[in-house]
Amino acid sequence: MNKRSIQGIDVNGKTVLVRVDFNVPTRNGVISDDSRIRAALPTLNLLREGGAKVVICSHFGRPKGQVVEDMRLGMVRERLSELLGAPVADAGGPSGAQPANVVSGLSSGEFALLENLRFEAGEEANTDDFAKFLASLADLYVNDAFGAAHRAHASTAGVAAHLPAYAGLLMERELEMLGRSLERSTGATIAIVGGAKVADKIQVLRHLSAKVDTILVGGGMVAAFYVAQGRSGGAVDVSDEDKAAAKGLLESGGANVVLPADVITAPEFNENSPATVCESGEVPLDGLILDIGPRSATEYARIIGIADTIIWNGPMGVFEWPEFAKGSVAVANAVADNKKATSVIGGGSTAEVVGSLGLVDKITHVSTGGGASLEFLEGKILPGVAALDDA
Repeated sequence: MNKRSIQGIDVNGKTVLVRVDFNVPTRNGVISDDSRIRAALPTLNLLREGGAKVVICSHFGRPKGQVVEDMRLGMVRERLSELLGAPVADAGGPSGAQPANVVSGLSSGEFALLENLRFEAGEEANTDDFAKFLASLADLYVNDAFGAAHRAHASTAGVAAHLPAYAGLLMERELEMLGRSLERSTGATIAIVGGAKVADKIQVLRHLSAKVDTILVGGGMVAAFYVAQGRSGGAVDVSDEDKAAAKGLLESGGANVVLPADVITAPEFNENSPATVCESGEVPLDGLILDIGPRSATEYARIIGIADTIIWNGPMGVFEWPEFAKGSVAVANAVADNKKATSVIGGGSTAEVVGSLGLVDKITHVSTGGGASLEFLEGKILPGVAALDDA
């Protein structure tokens, strides 16, 4: 990573603005998964131990520049306080007079949390006025929100123009692990890519094709690859764009693209729809491909087992439904069982798969960024990363 890290920086007595990603999932007004909060703890604890006054800021949901009561950060602040074992002051705002008043009362090692950044229209619009306001609260800026690094917002990009800007520990690890996974290893490097449409992942597939040895394809996009080969893709209406993208990748001369030899189909997109195993050349015209088949799952697991570097982005099927989750489960277990490989999970739904199976501790790195990790794997420059000071 060629960006300045917060590690080793003297923060004693200084006020540090830390952008985190506390856009946590909730159910019935209760946080259902606090892993994004936990992911920020190493950086926050490092700053506390260094004697900093820490001003934390995050977005939550999509209030579109308006105050939405259900999107306030009160419950996030309470959970953060529990995890830190210390009170976190309500800094209010995210604009106006209250934040500065609260921050001025902080002592070294204390925390305050701004209200939802997206209550202020200048956040998503990345106005210089709001960026300057955020910068006025602190001496240094730390971005630890990899999950929001693909957004050019005031708190992720704009503020860095007005303060010394550093990468937090989580941001640093994300860039290191995702970056390392794209550097060819001396052994076998594979990518596992799932998802519904080829068009959604074609830039990822093209970028990975030049970086890895083998690509294992799963998910609904399998239909487009079958159609590109002149076979039936089932009941899915494969667009000309998806067909052309799949055909182009197969003929690109890059990585070896492996398609499932069998798939699980169903007559309807329904959890209780009857599942049928079909050979790759025998997919019925009225069948929906909802998972890779058992023979493919075994073969994918074999290939995964001999890899030295594994990148996985996108489930193999509709993993939320048990009957169509078997391919994703087999792949997840194979990745976890390969102890010698460096394994990187590209966030989003894929992270949910390994999380639901209790396999996170057996994966080298599970990214906290869904869209951000996807764009990184596409080879794009992330605005929130580009804005940080170079090392």
